[in-house]
Amino acid sequence: MKRSSISGARTSSRRRTALATALAGSLFIIACGGGDGDSAVTNAPESESSEAPPSSALPSTEEDIYGGPPTGPEMIVGLINTEGTPGLDFPNMRRFIESAVAWTNENSGMGGRPIKLETCIVKGSPETSQACAQELVGKNVELILLGFDLFPDYKTFEAAKLPVIGVLPILAPDYTANALFLTGGNATLGGAIAAVAKDTFNASTVSMVHSDNAGANSTAASFQAALEKAGIAWTAVKGGDNETDAGYQGLMREAAKTNPDVIVSLYTDAGCIGTMRGRASLGITIPVITTSACADKSVIDVVGDDALGWVFAGLAEDVDTPDRLLQRELLAPVLGVTPQEVTVASLGLNGLGYSLYMSLVDYANQMNADGLEVTGQSLFDYLKAGVDLFLFGGQSPIECGSSEKYPSVCSYVFPFAEYKGDGVIGPVDGLGLVDSKPYLP
Repeated sequence: MKRSSISGARTSSRRRTALATALAGSLFIIACGGGDGDSAVTNAPESESSEAPPSSALPSTEEDIYGGPPTGPEMIVGLINTEGTPGLDFPNMRRFIESAVAWTNENSGMGGRPIKLETCIVKGSPETSQACAQELVGKNVELILLGFDLFPDYKTFEAAKLPVIGVLPILAPDYTANALFLTGGNATLGGAIAAVAKDTFNASTVSMVHSDNAGANSTAASFQAALEKAGIAWTAVKGGDNETDAGYQGLMREAAKTNPDVIVSLYTDAGCIGTMRGRASLGITIPVITTSACADKSVIDVVGDDALGWVFAGLAEDVDTPDRLLQRELLAPVLGVTPQEVTVASLGLNGLGYSLYMSLVDYANQMNADGLEVTGQSLFDYLKAGVDLFLFGGQSPIECGSSEKYPSVCSYVFPFAEYKGDGVIGPVDGLGLVDSKPYLP
């Protein structure tokens, strides 16, 4: 167990350097809702990965919204995604997009244009990212979609005048690239957590627990920089990737030792269970803010009411809107489960691929309805303008470029939820959407 501390005055240059080394450590994933759900979907049946359910299985309201088959010229879209690499294996990000493409090709397309998806798989290295960029340029694509790609070859895309739209920025260069990302990654989530710590819990001190590895340390660096921006002093307690029950209890004891106003936990999977049990067994009442990974059903079913006092960042309320019902119907065959078993928490990081594609479909359909030509470039420009646009589902506003420091980021708000007892997780009053911009690191 290691302990370090800092006040808000120390320079952040060291943390920016650390961010650039975040080569997808397991804890980075949870910044956008991964965790145990990710490992579950990775094992989905391959044979059903690209099959959309029949239209008769979908809500009739969705058929009315999206209309009939597209009749315009085909749009070739390139997708780059990381698969088959330990710690960087996200095949369901691709599978979810494939399922959505198959369905929209029978229901409106992208602004009236059917989509041909050209996929290239990278392996977490600059060489494979460069090879994929060159391959897709050679296939005459109109638009590049980035799933999970550590080293996008922006120079090749710019030379070919190809617009790039991604799921989330990962390393520092992504935040200032000539691209747009629908979510903001660690920087924005860190800002939102800092906002809740300061404005909801009136925190002046925070103790953070996380694994001591490259990915976790770089993730923590973003969060710590946001806390400093909020004027909150922090202490970090580092443990192993996998601890015993006694080890997790020791981490929580050390985190509570200085009686901080809030504890922030960046653990996931078994670490969620261990830290929740450890806090409860020690009788610690200090509130804990964590990510949506710890709200996964596989965690809550084990810990039960030991999760009281835990607040989950980035977890939207799971309500039966037409968009949500459609998502369940489309993704259930990919996961090999019933639609009722497709929860927000279970989709993890992979679910962002679906949200990216369906958001773009919504924007393109609106452009088509307004009489605007739909091309890869015009769709990029429309998203960048961000006038009255929202992420898929209609809750989070699009604000591309509203932060000068992070010009490629398009979304800055996060919902927060809390454990309410008896296995129930629900929204936190007053924290429907928390703006990260005031405390962006």
